[in-house]
Amino acid sequence: MATPPYKLCLEKIYKLGRFGIKLELDTILNILSHLNTPQNNYNMVHVAGTNGKGSTATCIASILSAAGFKTGIYTSPHLVRFNERICVNGQQINDADVVSAYEAVNAADNGSRRATFFEIVTAMAFYHFAKNNVEWAVIETGMGGRFDATNIITPKVSVITNLSIEHTDYLGHTIRDLAREKGGIIKPGVPVVTAVSQPSGIDTLTKVAKDRGSALYRFKNDFSIRKTPGRSTYSYKGIYQNFKGLTKPLPGEHQRENLSLALAAVELVFEQNQGTDPRYELSQELVHKGLAQVKWPGRLEKIMDHPLVILDGAHNLKASVLLGKYLNQTLGDKKLTLVIGILDDKPYEAMLGRLLPRAQRVIVTKAKINRSIEPAVLTAAVKKIFKGELHVIEDVKDAVSYAISTSCNKDAICIAGSLYVAGEAKEKFDMDFIA
Repeated sequence: MATPPYKLCLEKIYKLGRFGIKLELDTILNILSHLNTPQNNYNMVHVAGTNGKGSTATCIASILSAAGFKTGIYTSPHLVRFNERICVNGQQINDADVVSAYEAVNAADNGSRRATFFEIVTAMAFYHFAKNNVEWAVIETGMGGRFDATNIITPKVSVITNLSIEHTDYLGHTIRDLAREKGGIIKPGVPVVTAVSQPSGIDTLTKVAKDRGSALYRFKNDFSIRKTPGRSTYSYKGIYQNFKGLTKPLPGEHQRENLSLALAAVELVFEQNQGTDPRYELSQELVHKGLAQVKWPGRLEKIMDHPLVILDGAHNLKASVLLGKYLNQTLGDKKLTLVIGILDDKPYEAMLGRLLPRAQRVIVTKAKINRSIEPAVLTAAVKKIFKGELHVIEDVKDAVSYAISTSCNKDAICIAGSLYVAGEAKEKFDMDFIA
């Protein structure tokens, strides 16, 4: 039987990973030029930062879509299916359109250097959005900002979520270095909203914004959000408007920051276009409607109730800190099994230090991606700080099955350490649900 075109297409795309990361923009610019610059056919919001990019981007896209705009969103990585990366009005790109976009982009990849995986996929997203006549697209950077393949766009608003040290080989070893790279998405005259809090990071972003004539709006300074006393809702005090009685669409107190950033970005979008289209009327009802549509899997996602199963990528130190805090605050006296697998470019010992204290049992596993830490290495690190029950089950799906089959209904299981681990686990649950 012949291999389906979609599967062949994905095989070709994934093979591009071997070319690694290239810090230049000429290659993608060449591709998009041959495709008649599809990225110039719609309005955009550009989102960079260390953590919370996807959550923030999803909230922005959901509100724009709820307002009646045909809205695309480009995020990475995917959890289960490649198609998750490119969506229009909440619907993933279909298999036939993946093939169509790849064939168009691949034919345009005729420069002196062949494009990398991320360059090809980014060009596919821009092509697909233009082909489908989207009016707005929310674009998440992959890594960094200044030389990220997405940084060939001129958005209407830029967003920089927060900063913590990551990818030091490419982005530098200090917050100032990191801010310089992430701040590379700031375009002349384009306003930027940020939740960066470190003084050196803010100093750097302030200078970049000033040099480029871009207004800089800061979380807690120019816009903020707080919990309504005695209730589970939130009040947002914004740049232009205030909203009350908001329900945070995603779990975890850190999502307040992401929600606030999204609302500030949407405020700026609507203010810029006020009076040009009746859809640019930002009301409390619209915000509620948009937030009710938000879905962002693999981030504090509750998969089962008995036992309680929580799926969270927690793919770097800051995310591990937030997950550890969430588990401490919400699990009560539940016995916790931690299913953990981490990639080799992460500070795994520090991450374990944040996640292990709440666990009574640990299962070390390994995602199929070649960047995964070998279980023997991770196990040795676990043993340094954890003296409880410890198992090694390399296959993620087998590790999850064992955790569930050996847990009581009142226990809890958390699957974490990598978005790739979360993706393999989610695939198992999706298959079990279908079956």
